[in-house]
Amino acid sequence: MTKDMTKGPVFSTLVGFTIPLILGNLLQLTYNAADSMILGRYVGKEALAAAGTSNPLMTLLLLFTNGICLGAGILVSFHYGAKEIETLKRQVSTGMLSGIVFSLAAGILAAAAARPILGLLKADPAIIDMGTQYLRIIMMGLAASFVYNYLASMLRAMGDSRSPLYFLGISAGLNIVGDLLLVVVLKMGIIGAAISTVVCEGLSALLCWIYIYRRIPELRLGRKWLVFDRKLLRTTLSYGIVSALQQSTVQMGKLAVQAFVNTLGVSPAAAFNATNRADDYAMVPEQNLAHGMSSVMAQNVGAGKPDRVRKIFRDGLILELSFGILVGIFFFLFAEPLMRLFTSDPEVITEGIHYLRLIAFMYPLPALTNGIQGYFRGIGDLKVTLYSSMVNMGVRVLFCYFLIFRRGFGFEAIPWSYAVGWAAMLLIEAPYLIYTLRKN
Repeated sequence: MTKDMTKGPVFSTLVGFTIPLILGNLLQLTYNAADSMILGRYVGKEALAAAGTSNPLMTLLLLFTNGICLGAGILVSFHYGAKEIETLKRQVSTGMLSGIVFSLAAGILAAAAARPILGLLKADPAIIDMGTQYLRIIMMGLAASFVYNYLASMLRAMGDSRSPLYFLGISAGLNIVGDLLLVVVLKMGIIGAAISTVVCEGLSALLCWIYIYRRIPELRLGRKWLVFDRKLLRTTLSYGIVSALQQSTVQMGKLAVQAFVNTLGVSPAAAFNATNRADDYAMVPEQNLAHGMSSVMAQNVGAGKPDRVRKIFRDGLILELSFGILVGIFFFLFAEPLMRLFTSDPEVITEGIHYLRLIAFMYPLPALTNGIQGYFRGIGDLKVTLYSSMVNMGVRVLFCYFLIFRRGFGFEAIPWSYAVGWAAMLLIEAPYLIYTLRKN
């Protein structure tokens, strides 16, 4: 159910709201990891590499649509905190209509251009056919993915982070069952994995819609789902596009790094897919802590409570750093068994172990940058998050290119380039954070 987060103890409110966000994304990551494990073990390293090569483009489009969800969610939090329910309803319907149109158009274009895009990413000829098939099917479900993420963002903006977790849990469980049935039993290979993903994304969207219709009166819009407010659209775009660009900038950097990795061969590409799945277990919870900070802060900004906003930021940053340190220790100690979950290929395992043990020392850096970005999103200053993300990705890509093509580094160039990018991002964010805190 919805919750007013402008009252009560700050720390328990933040933790209570954020835990379901983290659990939800861990469920999604578990499915993604299971998907990669099933492909790697029952189809082969070529299928694992093909899915990994397709993943950055898929994630780019998903993050762009999710940026719209995030921007609209911040505005809904402002309105909900200020008790402006009629404006909130028009905001929700306007964002939904514009997002559906965009996701349908983007999905069709991406499916049509799948093969040339994978060519630009320097995909190995041995995997480009599988990657094209996988990408085209996944793009057919982009609109369904947007609908779920948008509705879930609206619920979270109004203080309900638990309900989206339940729907995602059902979908992730069915997704794994679908993978086992289509890939292992029916031998449909990478196509079966893609079909299972699309079907379960649609199910998540449907379950979320039914719940909102029955239980959330503020979002029971009926015909008002067709209300399109041009003035609110401009406001939504001013937040959503900046947020989408920030999310997309991060993924464009990953696309460039993926292209560099693809030049190293199939084994490094497979290792990159596996380590990305493992790496997500460190990065996504940190990002969700930041998103939780943003949502709780935004309601308090709308309610005009700056003291609570500062306390939320302080407590959130402590949680971010604590998690970054703990997950780094875990990855360093258990790098080998983690890699063996994805593949039995010795070369892929060796590459992955070296990556995980190196990047384990670097996780406090993104913990800091994510916490600071959560603060700026929560107060509605999204331009800072965009600029710092652009610096991060620009420095990351340039340094990665330098290490691989000028200094002859192999797969170990990736974690080093990530660390340099995060450090550059922190140098941009920290001075402006100090200035903003003093000003406010």
